[in-house]
Amino acid sequence: MKQLSDRLNRLAPSATLAMSQKSSEMKAQGIDVINMSVGEPDFNTPNNIKEAAHEAIDNNYSRYSPVPGYPELRKAISEKLARENQLSYSPAEILVSNGAKQSVCNTVMALVNPGEEVIIPTPYWVSYPQMALLAGGTPVYINAGFEQNFKITPQQLEAAITPKTKLLILCSPSNPTGSVYSREELQGLAEVILRHEDMYVVADEIYEHINYVGRHESIAQFEGMKERTIIVNGVSKAYAMTGWRIGYIAAPEWIVKGCNKLQGQYTSGPCSVSQKAAEAAYVQSQECVEDMRKAFERRRNLIVELAKDIPGLEVNKPEGAFYLFPKCSNFYGKTDGKRTINSSSDLAMYLLEEGHVATVGGDAFGDPECIRMSYATSDDNIKEAMRRIKEALAKLH
Repeated sequence: MKQLSDRLNRLAPSATLAMSQKSSEMKAQGIDVINMSVGEPDFNTPNNIKEAAHEAIDNNYSRYSPVPGYPELRKAISEKLARENQLSYSPAEILVSNGAKQSVCNTVMALVNPGEEVIIPTPYWVSYPQMALLAGGTPVYINAGFEQNFKITPQQLEAAITPKTKLLILCSPSNPTGSVYSREELQGLAEVILRHEDMYVVADEIYEHINYVGRHESIAQFEGMKERTIIVNGVSKAYAMTGWRIGYIAAPEWIVKGCNKLQGQYTSGPCSVSQKAAEAAYVQSQECVEDMRKAFERRRNLIVELAKDIPGLEVNKPEGAFYLFPKCSNFYGKTDGKRTINSSSDLAMYLLEEGHVATVGGDAFGDPECIRMSYATSDDNIKEAMRRIKEALAKLH
C-alpha cells in the first residue's frame, strides 16, 4: 500500500513554486511568458562576493562546516546587527542555516508543541502555516486586509491570543504585500506580546534592505523583546544570493542551542563556500545593496503607476520588498466567454493562459481577494506585463 505519512498529507504544495513551474513549462513550449510569480531578485550576485567564493574553493573550504556556521560568519552577522540595527548579539546567539526558510522552520520545530497555536497575520508567506502544521501546531489567522494596508493592530493581536499561543510570525517588509511596520506599530504589538509571558515572535526580516520608507525597524529593539524575539534574516534578497542558501537566526542562546541540536540531526552546517561568500557580503562594501534597492524602488513606482491605470484593480503603494498585491475581486463572476473567474487562482491562471504573465493567486497567501505580482524583473518586462494584463482583463465582462 503506497501510503505517505499523515504529516505529509496535512501539507499543501507551494503555490508560488507550482506557478513558476507551470510558466517554465509554457516557456519550454516556445510561449513568451513573463514570470512575475517568483520572489527573487533578477540581479546577479555582485562580483566581490563571487570572488570570495572562488577564493574559498581555492583555499579548500570543501569540508563539513560547523553545524551553526563558521565562527567568522557568525561574527560578521553579529557586527552587522550591531552596526545596522543597534542590536547586541554574540556569535553564540546566532545560527546559520540553509536559507532563511530553514531558519524559520528550525525555530517553529524547536519551540512549538503539538496543539500549541501559531499566530499568522494574513496575507502570509505560503510556508508559515505549513511549518506550523509540520510541528503539530495550529495556525491561527489574523486578517489584515487591503483596507488596513495589510498590517495587524495590537487590538487584533490581543484578541487572537489564548492560553495555547506560543508564537507570532511577523514578516516586515512583507511577502506578499510589501507592507512595512513602523516603529510605533511594532511597539504597539510588542506591548501586547510582553503581557503574555510564554509567547515569542519570529521576526522574518529577510526583506530588511528592500525598504522605501527609511530605516528598517526590528521588534527586537524594545525593552524586554530581545528575550522574546527570534530574528530571521539572510543574504538572499539584499545581495541577490537566493541560490547560495544562507540564512540565520539571532535569538536567545537557549533557542539557538535547540535549533542547533535540530539542525545537527537533519542537515548539519550549510554549504562551506556559500558561507565564505556570505561573510564577504556582510563585511565588504554595502554599495550593491543600495544600488539594488534604488532599482527596486524605481520599479515599484513604475508598476504602481501602471496598475492604477487598469480599470477594476485596486492598488496600494507597497513600502518595501518587491511585490504588488492588488485587490482583484471586482473581476469575480466575470467571463471572457470561455472561462469564468471565480477566485484569485482562476484569475492568475487566466492571466497566464490569456496574457502569458505568471502571477500567484492570493488564495495561496490567505487573501482570496488579491493576486501577487513580483516586480523583481526589468522595467521593460514590467511595462509589457502590465500591458498584457490590462488587455486580458479588458476581455472580462
